[in-house]
Amino acid sequence: MFTGDLGRSVFGATVFTFVFALGVPWIGSKLFDLLGLNYGCCTSTIAFFATCFLALLIFAVFPRGRLNPKDKAVLITGCDSGFGPLLAKQLHALGMHVFAGCLLKDKGGEGAKQLMKIKSSRFHVLQLDVTNDSEIKMAVQYIRMNIPPNQNGLWGIVNNAGASAFGEIEWSSIDLYKKVADVNLWGVIRCTQACLPLIRRAKGRVVNMASGFGRMIAGSRSVYGITKWAVEGFSDCLRYEMRRWGVKVSIIEPGNYIAGTSIFTKDGVKKLGDSMWEKMPDNVKEDYGKKLFDLRVAEMQTYCSKGMDDLRPVLNAYEDALLSRIPLIRYQPMEAYWTIRSFVFTHFPSFIADYLYIYRKAKK
Repeated sequence: MFTGDLGRSVFGATVFTFVFALGVPWIGSKLFDLLGLNYGCCTSTIAFFATCFLALLIFAVFPRGRLNPKDKAVLITGCDSGFGPLLAKQLHALGMHVFAGCLLKDKGGEGAKQLMKIKSSRFHVLQLDVTNDSEIKMAVQYIRMNIPPNQNGLWGIVNNAGASAFGEIEWSSIDLYKKVADVNLWGVIRCTQACLPLIRRAKGRVVNMASGFGRMIAGSRSVYGITKWAVEGFSDCLRYEMRRWGVKVSIIEPGNYIAGTSIFTKDGVKKLGDSMWEKMPDNVKEDYGKKLFDLRVAEMQTYCSKGMDDLRPVLNAYEDALLSRIPLIRYQPMEAYWTIRSFVFTHFPSFIADYLYIYRKAKK
């Protein structure tokens, strides 16, 4: 009955109005009666709503208890650079057994080399390409043989490995879509499926790296964005299924950390741009024109130095998801701008989000 954006908006607005018009005043009246307050007073009503809102905010930051990290074992994918190696060191410092999966260990990658300098019986650097079934199988076998004997299984997996790309839909080849999805989506699914038997035994945690683009999207980011939307859906479904086992599933939705992770570099953007233009059909080249294409590539290059360079909010979100007694379902370590934008894109009617996006692009 309620199909399409307008239908969903009408349905959402109706339910929202019904709940707040009847439910909230009734709850408020009972609460004010209990406290001896005059709930007809405007000040009291505003205070009630403000209290409800603050309660929701406080829950996200209020201490929710903490588990003892000692000897708990965790697998982290994507430890060659970015968040991965820093998280591996942070969890090891807490006393956890860390299995750090690196894509380039067998190729002498610098990230793996640095991690291998950590001489500890609790720290293991594994060759792990999340797109390679045999490497995943070997990694899980190694983990099974090296889990501390006093632990029931693998406490957690952090699906941190990721790939990114840019480019408008007509510029992006199917091979590019497949390449990014093979890491960001199928890699998450492969590694999670392989580790779940061990995680179920420990009643542990699955923590998946999504993105702020898992709730909203921007032009030229469909290749990356669709994988993160899919990770959100996969994680929600997994959370429902794992409740019977006591396994908790959390999603990390970072904002812009390009400057801190160097997931994009100017040379990398140029290389990808050159490849896209070369593979682009002639009619698409003619319609868009080289001038617009070069403008988009140059715009993407400017993002390489933007965003947050302090990675601690993401690392702390990972840690909380693994060790809090009541982990959050979703963590949003992002700047205030991205938090507000995410809220608007998620909760407001789509035409408002579209207007704000188009207005912002027009100002540029």
